[in-house]
Amino acid sequence: MFTGIIEVLGKVEQIVKEGTNVHYTVSCSLSNEFKIDQSVSHNGVCLTVVSLSEGQHTVTAIEETLKRTNIGDLKVGDVVNIERAMSASARFDGHFVQGHVDTTAKCVAVETVEGSWYFSFQYNLKPEWLLVDKGSICINGVSLTVVEPKGDTFSVAIIPYTYEHTIFHKIEVGSTVNLEFDMIGKYITKYMQLYQK
Repeated sequence: MFTGIIEVLGKVEQIVKEGTNVHYTVSCSLSNEFKIDQSVSHNGVCLTVVSLSEGQHTVTAIEETLKRTNIGDLKVGDVVNIERAMSASARFDGHFVQGHVDTTAKCVAVETVEGSWYFSFQYNLKPEWLLVDKGSICINGVSLTVVEPKGDTFSVAIIPYTYEHTIFHKIEVGSTVNLEFDMIGKYITKYMQLYQK
């Protein structure tokens, strides 16, 4: 379980394909603190640390993960958002994030407004992916508040700190991002669907 509060940025150092799996070696300031078998969020995707070296860690993405997320688009040198699983004794600053990406979205607009930014995204609309104005959404692992959801599009407002300390400063029109919809909203929608039958 994660909170959507990004701790550090990591850099992809090596990509190795093995059958349908892909191993990503990433360097970040937390790599030396990780342990084998630890769950770590990379751009919102929960991945398991499979090996460690000085200042670097390696995680593996399976075929299903590569199909459902933007992880397969990563190249050597790319930067990713990193968050460790939440601690039971820590403050819960974001929202409930599982690291289970539902789908991807395309950035369709970026607007600068008095020092902040509005990013708009379009995605394949499904009934179980509930978005409400001022509700929660996780984009590339970042816990954010939904602004003006309309059909298959929605926006988020990004403050300068988030812009600088996450990969939002690298997102532009046409970029693909990972979406994880609010877990509570997904459960509510599922229960409503069951009781309507």
